[in-house]
Amino acid sequence: MKQDSELSRAFILSEAIDYTDKSIVSKTIIKLPSGSVTLFSFDKDEELSEHTAPFDALVQILDGEAEIYIADRKNIVCTGQTILLPANIPHALKADKKFKMLLTMIRS
Repeated sequence: MKQDSELSRAFILSEAIDYTDKSIVSKTIIKLPSGSVTLFSFDKDEELSEHTAPFDALVQILDGEAEIYIADRKNIVCTGQTILLPANIPHALKADKKFKMLLTMIRS
């Protein structure tokens, strides 16, 4: 069995991804048929336009503050807070301030 010291090393999620000017950056932590865990960083004024996903997703804000719209309802989600994005419900994300988040999607 191959050993990879990176796979078994503790790390701080918010430090595992950097901000990049005028960009949204993503870093996949786990990707399996049953689901995925992905880190994101959003620079100020970046956004993901309204879309839907066929599965529930859990968003945890690791740094900063996000505007998360779910079915046209604005939610301000701050460092340490979590919000559920329900399956098949339109949602969008906007960074009035830069933020980092962890997105966990379960596909079953």
